[in-house]
Amino acid sequence: MPNKVYINNIAKFLPNEPVSNDEMESILGLVNGKPSRSKNIVLRQNGIKNRHYVIDKEGSIKFSNADITASAIKNLENENFSLNDLEVLSCGTSLADQLLPSHTSMVHGKLGNIPLEVVSPSGVCCAGMHALKYAYLSVMSGQSKNAVSSGSEVISTLLRADKFNKEMNCTNSLEKNPMLAFEKDFLRWMLSDGAGAVLLENKPNKEGISLKIEWIDTISYANELDACMYAGSEKDENGTLKGWKEFDPELWLEKSIFSVKQDVKLLDKYVVNRCISALAKSLNKRNINSYKDVDYFLPHLSSMYFKQKLYDELKDQGIEIPNEKWFTNLTNVGNVGSASIYIILEELFHSKKLKKGEKILLMVPESGRFSYAYAYLTVI
Repeated sequence: MPNKVYINNIAKFLPNEPVSNDEMESILGLVNGKPSRSKNIVLRQNGIKNRHYVIDKEGSIKFSNADITASAIKNLENENFSLNDLEVLSCGTSLADQLLPSHTSMVHGKLGNIPLEVVSPSGVCCAGMHALKYAYLSVMSGQSKNAVSSGSEVISTLLRADKFNKEMNCTNSLEKNPMLAFEKDFLRWMLSDGAGAVLLENKPNKEGISLKIEWIDTISYANELDACMYAGSEKDENGTLKGWKEFDPELWLEKSIFSVKQDVKLLDKYVVNRCISALAKSLNKRNINSYKDVDYFLPHLSSMYFKQKLYDELKDQGIEIPNEKWFTNLTNVGNVGSASIYIILEELFHSKKLKKGEKILLMVPESGRFSYAYAYLTVI
């Protein structure tokens, strides 16, 4: 019989002080010395008021991705759990600090605890959920009695103006090619830094709450859809990605090859519909009536722009979840990619709101090449 698996602790690490909308450009810088013309449009739609960067207000980089991930994991330690008892470490991120070694190997080095199993799921927003699923399956199968998974992002260092100055100023090219310019500049005002981590064990906490993992589902539509969010590559007219290794080094800066880009047309067309269709299949497979059975719905929202679209699509597909059951902290901490779902769940877990028997539904859409992840938890 498979083991039951419980989330027994959740922790986060958000670097430096919160950064307000008015402070963003002073930290990230002006591309070619000119203010962004798309910044206010993007911020008005995404609804984000504060976020965190590893870059401080003096412009110094204070933390690496491995640093903030290790800090979140260290925050899991308490009188019932030591990192010297850890058996499996599974860390997901969109962009590690280096190409090699793996992100989790670097985090393990920062922890300096004991030899253990490591795995480094890649991807974008779903990377944190893939890390969680690996940890979950390890404990469930009996391969380990505990595991830690994490999601983390350090993106601000790629959003600084000096990464774009070699290319034609996005803001200057708005008149000539508005869509191209917007896709280059768009994500500078969408993304932020942070890390979250969970402790999974095969027994619940003796005191306080635990979250029993009922199931985790993931699905990819890359067989049907082109890449939507990408970095280290360039997209041609046919929608094919050409990787950084195929470009001459002098073009890496000239074409901003390593900047993170978003095909906003593809995003708007597919991200919501495919997300809810896949969720409906997961719920129907398990005879879950979301309206009655779900007490808390935790969606990873990249922008508040998508909230109403998601609500309407849920309703259209017969799984409407009332607004009072939605729980998100996007406006306060920003879009932290693969770490977002951990940071949302951490706030709810420590809120003292949860009651025995309540059900929590997690939903993570990823626009990389349209992948989605879902999890269903019971409060114990």
